[in-house]
Amino acid sequence: MRISRISPLPILLLRTSGCIVVTACLAASTQLPPNEVKITVDGSYRHITANGIPDHTPGQFPNRHNPNIIGPQSYDYKVPLQPKLAEKPVAYHMQPFGIAVNGVVLDPFAAEWWQGNPASGWQYEPHGGAIDLGLDSSNAHVQPNGAYHYHGIPNGLLEKLGGDKPKVVLLGWAADGFPIYGPWGFSEAKNTGSALKKLTSSYAIKQGERPAGSPGGKYDGAFVQDYEYVEGTGDLDASNGRFGITPEFPEGTYYYVLTAEYPFVPRQFAGTPDASFQRRGPPGGGGFGPPGRGRRGGPGMGPPPGPPGPPGFLPRPPF
Repeated sequence: MRISRISPLPILLLRTSGCIVVTACLAASTQLPPNEVKITVDGSYRHITANGIPDHTPGQFPNRHNPNIIGPQSYDYKVPLQPKLAEKPVAYHMQPFGIAVNGVVLDPFAAEWWQGNPASGWQYEPHGGAIDLGLDSSNAHVQPNGAYHYHGIPNGLLEKLGGDKPKVVLLGWAADGFPIYGPWGFSEAKNTGSALKKLTSSYAIKQGERPAGSPGGKYDGAFVQDYEYVEGTGDLDASNGRFGITPEFPEGTYYYVLTAEYPFVPRQFAGTPDASFQRRGPPGGGGFGPPGRGRRGGPGMGPPPGPPGPPGFLPRPPF
């Protein structure tokens, strides 16, 4: 894959105490190595190796709320070619949900908890407004180790693959092997002749006040625990997926969908994630800035795991 590049911005000269300080005001994408990703099929697995460099123009990093610089990674993942639904959904916390076809990981959680304590049971939601992660237009930012990763719909990749018109677009593979698609899908899941629509999740912000021993106040979406699954209110199940026909799977498959509203990227697996994602997930540090002043780090594997995710669903029979 080829990486998009933009022209360097002008060099800014600053005079300080008789000395000239040269500040290179360059967008991070002008300094990136080429995107490298290789997807092969071997036996019963799909192998994905990548350097994690996006093949679309990212935002500028470092920025005010994210001081990290994009750098190449050494991803080596595998997912089953014939994924199977688990008896019940599988929760996960601080590991990638999957990897996009361009080799950039999808990692929805933030390593930020109320009072800085994972044991509190209240984890800040990256899109909830209480913390500023310095996300770019592709809902991505950078971990301390240089890992660029998506917290939501990768708009740059979606536009690259699907253009600016509604289209069912395969964006990646989840750790359990099921495919990940963009927000557009057929209004009738098994009818490719039906109209395309933006598929909606079935999550909503809870009503009322948070309980005692919590951050207090009304549920407002600031925390992962502010949301609940309300069956039948959207197009997707509790794992933000559904059974249906896609261009790549004309016989039908279970697939995940990235949505513009919570959970953005699924927060639980419908199948069993491969151990390679837990073992080789992009490491990182915890948060450095309190909510309101913005996060200066990135989510990662370092901090203790957070509380269990939202309640799951009982998977339906195979398609």
